[in-house]
Amino acid sequence: MVIRLEAHAESWELAAPFSISRGTKSSADVVVVTARDGEFEGRGEGVPYARYGESVSGALEAIGAFGANCRDCSRDAVLCGMPPGAARNAVDCALWDLEAQQSGAPVWELAGLPAPRPVETAYTIVLDDVAAMAAAARRAASRPLLKLKLGGGPAEDVERLRAVREAAPDARLIVDANEGWSVAGLERVVPVAAEVGVELIEQPLSADGDDALAGFASPVPLGADESVHGEADLAELAAKYQVLNVKLDKTGGLTPALGLVRAARAMGFDVMIGCMVATSLSMAPALLLAQEAAFVDLDGPLLLASDRPDRLRYTDGRVALPARGGWGQP
Repeated sequence: MVIRLEAHAESWELAAPFSISRGTKSSADVVVVTARDGEFEGRGEGVPYARYGESVSGALEAIGAFGANCRDCSRDAVLCGMPPGAARNAVDCALWDLEAQQSGAPVWELAGLPAPRPVETAYTIVLDDVAAMAAAARRAASRPLLKLKLGGGPAEDVERLRAVREAAPDARLIVDANEGWSVAGLERVVPVAAEVGVELIEQPLSADGDDALAGFASPVPLGADESVHGEADLAELAAKYQVLNVKLDKTGGLTPALGLVRAARAMGFDVMIGCMVATSLSMAPALLLAQEAAFVDLDGPLLLASDRPDRLRYTDGRVALPARGGWGQP
């Protein structure tokens, strides 16, 4: 069977600027792959991330080169022929979707996973001044789980935490510093995070400087994001983190993410299933992994000005696949 890969770039306007410790963006720039066998087609979406040396143009070039040179466009060939990252993720997910269309079985059955049920997802409060973050939290206070982007300076982050907790007294809270703190900054923030009931702090230090976390006695569990990409990272992370944020754009697809989740749990890590800011086409494969996750952060489409027609369903702080159609459903 001959499978043809086609790729193109899309830019999705955000509903509001998205700010983290590394900067601000106003659009989600994605790469979409379509895998065709002549009768059926499958789609996948990836988000090239400059933090990992990726770009949209580079992803398109990598997909084009792989498609032009591969005789066997199987998932195994993709894993061997492309490095981890957004380009491989888009191809891998497109091939899973294609197989679902060919077989008439949904992807979760093909992967040996349970049928996905609605799960609680975080909603992101982007980095801003204290008053603005408090106002955003107040508007989102009815959501069950809020994720605060911090890293704007430890003293200010302490104020942000207290203001958000006051504005949303009943919401569960998790924090993402996006590598924005030093050890001293973490030491200043973490007692207040514990005081206001934060359940997780993601990536407080830079990925190349997180050896300082080995033996760090944190009253709040620490999660690796930028520090974890695949199974090869796990042994080194065991002394530093308690939670791993698994994102398909980092692992390079659903296929390796399945292995990473299994290996992480076997080593005693809790798992978070996360996302880049993107459309429902990116979120749907990740939702299959989110069923038993300790934390789920799949709110990307909620941050867009619009989403795809076959969008995921977001209701009362939970996310679910569409009743029919959409990625992975024949």
